[in-house]
Amino acid sequence: MTHEEKIKARIVVSGRVQGVLYRRTAQQKATELGITGWAHNTIDGRVEIECEGFGENIEKFIEWCTQGPPLAKVENIEVEYRECRDEFSDFQAREFGF
Repeated sequence: MTHEEKIKARIVVSGRVQGVLYRRTAQQKATELGITGWAHNTIDGRVEIECEGFGENIEKFIEWCTQGPPLAKVENIEVEYRECRDEFSDFQAREFGF
Protein backbone atom coordinates (compact mmCIF):
# COMPACT_ATOMS: atom_id res chain seq x y z
CA MET A 1 0.00 0.00 0.00
CA THR A 2 1.29 3.44 -0.89
CA HIS A 3 0.00 6.71 0.46
CA GLU A 4 -1.08 7.77 -3.04
CA GLU A 5 -3.36 4.81 -3.76
CA LYS A 6 -6.94 4.58 -2.58
CA ILE A 7 -7.75 1.85 -0.11
CA LYS A 8 -10.70 0.61 1.88
CA ALA A 9 -10.62 -0.20 5.58
CA ARG A 10 -13.04 -1.89 7.94
CA ILE A 11 -12.48 -0.66 11.48
CA VAL A 12 -14.13 -2.02 14.62
CA VAL A 13 -13.69 0.04 17.77
CA SER A 14 -14.36 -1.33 21.27
CA GLY A 15 -14.62 0.38 24.64
CA ARG A 16 -16.80 3.27 25.75
CA VAL A 17 -17.64 4.34 22.19
CA GLN A 18 -21.45 4.57 22.15
CA GLY A 19 -23.25 7.58 23.59
CA VAL A 20 -20.10 9.73 23.44
CA LEU A 21 -20.53 11.27 19.95
CA TYR A 22 -18.03 8.82 18.43
CA ARG A 23 -19.90 8.32 15.13
CA ARG A 24 -20.63 12.03 14.65
CA THR A 25 -17.05 13.11 15.31
CA ALA A 26 -15.76 10.25 13.13
CA GLN A 27 -17.95 11.64 10.36
CA GLN A 28 -16.46 15.10 10.85
CA LYS A 29 -12.87 13.77 10.86
CA ALA A 30 -13.48 11.58 7.79
CA THR A 31 -15.00 14.50 5.89
CA GLU A 32 -12.03 16.68 6.86
CA LEU A 33 -9.67 14.01 5.44
CA GLY A 34 -11.66 13.43 2.25
CA ILE A 35 -12.71 9.93 3.35
CA THR A 36 -16.03 8.38 2.36
CA GLY A 37 -17.97 5.54 3.98
CA TRP A 38 -20.03 5.06 7.13
CA ALA A 39 -19.91 4.41 10.86
CA HIS A 40 -22.58 2.68 12.92
CA ASN A 41 -23.16 1.23 16.35
CA THR A 42 -23.26 -2.53 16.75
CA ILE A 43 -25.59 -4.42 19.07
CA ASP A 44 -22.63 -5.50 21.24
CA GLY A 45 -21.60 -1.91 22.07
CA ARG A 46 -18.88 -1.34 19.50
CA VAL A 47 -18.64 1.05 16.55
CA GLU A 48 -18.04 -0.40 13.09
CA ILE A 49 -16.63 1.78 10.32
CA GLU A 50 -16.15 1.08 6.64
CA CYS A 51 -14.25 3.77 4.78
CA GLU A 52 -12.37 4.54 1.58
CA GLY A 53 -9.74 7.12 0.77
CA PHE A 54 -6.09 7.69 0.01
CA GLY A 55 -3.76 5.55 2.09
CA GLU A 56 -2.17 8.43 3.99
CA ASN A 57 -5.57 9.83 4.96
CA ILE A 58 -6.91 6.42 5.97
CA GLU A 59 -3.89 5.96 8.24
CA LYS A 60 -4.53 9.40 9.83
CA PHE A 61 -8.17 8.44 10.32
CA ILE A 62 -7.24 5.11 11.93
CA GLU A 63 -4.88 6.97 14.26
CA TRP A 64 -7.78 9.27 15.21
CA CYS A 65 -10.00 6.20 15.80
CA THR A 66 -7.58 4.91 18.45
CA GLN A 67 -8.50 7.94 20.60
CA GLY A 68 -11.90 9.09 19.32
CA PRO A 69 -13.72 12.09 20.78
CA PRO A 70 -12.93 13.40 24.29
CA LEU A 71 -15.60 11.35 26.14
CA ALA A 72 -14.68 8.05 24.46
CA LYS A 73 -12.46 5.44 26.06
CA VAL A 74 -11.13 3.23 23.26
CA GLU A 75 -9.98 -0.15 24.54
CA ASN A 76 -9.35 -1.97 21.26
CA ILE A 77 -9.34 -1.33 17.53
CA GLU A 78 -9.37 -3.92 14.75
CA VAL A 79 -8.47 -2.93 11.19
CA GLU A 80 -8.93 -4.97 8.04
CA TYR A 81 -7.82 -3.59 4.69
CA ARG A 82 -9.75 -4.32 1.52
CA GLU A 83 -9.74 -3.35 -2.12
CA CYS A 84 -11.15 0.13 -2.76
CA ARG A 85 -14.23 0.11 -4.98
CA ASP A 86 -15.22 3.79 -4.74
CA GLU A 87 -18.67 2.79 -3.54
CA PHE A 88 -19.42 5.76 -1.27
CA SER A 89 -20.11 9.39 -2.14
CA ASP A 90 -19.83 10.80 1.40
CA PHE A 91 -19.39 9.67 5.01
CA GLN A 92 -22.51 8.85 7.01
CA ALA A 93 -23.01 8.39 10.73
CA ARG A 94 -25.69 5.69 10.85
CA GLU A 95 -27.62 4.60 13.93
CA PHE A 96 -27.30 0.81 13.91
CA GLY A 97 -26.04 -1.73 11.42
CA PHE A 98 -27.67 -4.90 12.63
